[in-house]
Amino acid sequence: MSDQAGSAPLVIIGAGGTGGHMFPAAAFADEMRARGWRVGLMSDARGLHYADKFPADWKEEVRAASPNLRKPWTLPVAALKIWGGINAASSTMKRLQPALVAGFGGYPAFPALSAARRRKVPILIHEQNAVLGRVNRAFAGKAAIVASGFPRLDRLPGGVDHHPVGNPVRAPIAAMRDHAYPPTDGDLTVFITGGSQGAKILGDIIPLALANHIPAPLRARLKVVQQVREEQLDQVRAVYDKVQLRHELAPFFSDMPERLAAAHLIIARSGAGTVSEIAAVGRPSILIPLKIAMDDHQNANAEALVDAGAADVVVEDNLYPNLLGELIGVRLGDAEGLKARARAAKETGTVTAASDLADLAEKVCLR
Repeated sequence: MSDQAGSAPLVIIGAGGTGGHMFPAAAFADEMRARGWRVGLMSDARGLHYADKFPADWKEEVRAASPNLRKPWTLPVAALKIWGGINAASSTMKRLQPALVAGFGGYPAFPALSAARRRKVPILIHEQNAVLGRVNRAFAGKAAIVASGFPRLDRLPGGVDHHPVGNPVRAPIAAMRDHAYPPTDGDLTVFITGGSQGAKILGDIIPLALANHIPAPLRARLKVVQQVREEQLDQVRAVYDKVQLRHELAPFFSDMPERLAAAHLIIARSGAGTVSEIAAVGRPSILIPLKIAMDDHQNANAEALVDAGAADVVVEDNLYPNLLGELIGVRLGDAEGLKARARAAKETGTVTAASDLADLAEKVCLR
């Protein structure tokens, strides 16, 4: 890590836990560097796993932990880790004198935000979900600005300067915004994704819905592209092979932007990043919120697309092959409806969130 002073201001980003926190932070970091800022990243070992290509001048691993109140015997160790992480982050800030600390959520952001308060460094928070997460919630009342990925932001304290800028999306996703919706007079592509690790329930239910509950003439036009967990590949392949439904299966797709753009219909979880990318590209979707998501935030994330008439939500308790198949058949059987839903999705999306967030960051530093 370089401690050269230089004239360029420094923003330290605190983020981690999952790619859902790290990817928007990376898009923001890209924009800040383009504006001449230096960027540092603070996260724990898990967060830095997602940061190989993170656009930072330096990265620092800080100790962090997520206290589990249901296992009180673990709290002393967690507290020691957190305290050590705060002290390390504070020492770095004392030496490098950042102009701003930006928190993107996840428990690994806690040490950086705590150190910022200790050092009296201005704080900017970005919440990706439609419900303020625990770490961001802890600091929202002291932040100069709280930005969010969706207009709705539950659990926001009163009196906070709130700006719904959207979720920063990666440049390759933004580049797909100008790709026209695919023609609907031939083959129809259904793209199914369950997040970075896949989702077992999607691999269990969706193949049965497509293979057994779609009219045969429509099924003959389908190509299914599905993210499937490694241990489910043979099971899912057998279901599609039995009815000769064309398919492409993989545990992970590295070309997500192209896959989203090529889809006529997307079936997915409603994590903040997924919903924002679907909206940015502008594609119809059926969203299946994760039932155990904290504060039911995946249902809240889906709200904007549903209200715009761009998406349907099927909750896990109602996820039956026959019901899902009927819904998919209705949507794919209405070409004009698909196009209208694609337009509605695009109207809710944005590719300027990183730039708008950078404007807010510079505004904070001018105060």
